[in-house]
Amino acid sequence: MEEYAREPCPWRIVDDCGGAFTMGVIGGGVFQAIKGFRNAPVGIQHRLRGSISAVRIRAPQIGGSFAVWGGLFSTIDCGLVRMRGKEDPWNSITSGALTGAVLAARSGPLAMVGSAMMGGILLALIEGVGILLTRYTAQQFRNAPPFLEDPSQLPPKEGAPAPGYPSYQQYH
Repeated sequence: MEEYAREPCPWRIVDDCGGAFTMGVIGGGVFQAIKGFRNAPVGIQHRLRGSISAVRIRAPQIGGSFAVWGGLFSTIDCGLVRMRGKEDPWNSITSGALTGAVLAARSGPLAMVGSAMMGGILLALIEGVGILLTRYTAQQFRNAPPFLEDPSQLPPKEGAPAPGYPSYQQYH
């Protein structure tokens, strides 16, 4: 399975790191805005101020965490592509597992195993859904009827008058 929309490997790390940061800041900003609004004292001014404060403090931290995950994942993925010599779903699944393990290393071996399993399972689900969607859409186009040609562009049938000439039935 070829990925045609991805950057080549060294640039993919930067691209994924930036994309993960952006996704973390936006998603974290929305989540923190709601959380800050709900946890602020009563009154619209207090709630809006609490919402803005929570976004300003926490959204960059969440974005940074996402960026670290995305950068580490892409680095491991590129290393596996280089080492194995091919790009397939197993690279992503293994990268997810290793990323989970590395990020949980400070919590001990048991946490590393749990995080590795979660990362591998999560990426296996994502890759599986991607493969299923690709196969489903490919089947959709395989069974489609051929494109119909424009009848005005077809050559005339034998015995039929050429376009622009009156037919025999019009006069009789």
